[in-house]
Amino acid sequence: MSLPELADCVLDHIAIAVKSIPTAKKVYEDMGLKFAPEIEEVKDQKVFTAFAHVDTNAHIELLQPTSDESTIHKFIETKGEGIHHLCFKVPDVKAKTSELTAKGYKFIYPEPRIGAGGCLVNFMHPKSTGGVLIELSQRPE
Repeated sequence: MSLPELADCVLDHIAIAVKSIPTAKKVYEDMGLKFAPEIEEVKDQKVFTAFAHVDTNAHIELLQPTSDESTIHKFIETKGEGIHHLCFKVPDVKAKTSELTAKGYKFIYPEPRIGAGGCLVNFMHPKSTGGVLIELSQRPE
């Protein structure tokens, strides 16, 4: 079986909504993953985040709400803890947002915003992606 040519976007992380980062980390650490020592607060999103490398590209991101107004808190209240979104790293999130909008996809934000790690991000609305919340992310330069 031959593999297709690599795309201009790669899986960056799988985000998991959790009530407690320390509790959730234990599961992944017991499997052998190592988390970065710092837990980042993303005030705009009202979450704490913790990242563990899975391979050279992909990470597990744990998302813990910092308030009852957080979309992650609302997600946990309605669906329970679990996979929240998939994130794909792209070279230019603004250009990819424009390209996909022209193809009919809907986005949560009209313009990309700064997310965890200073990345420029935008989210494709699950109603236009078959029920999956997809984040596009561009690393800071």
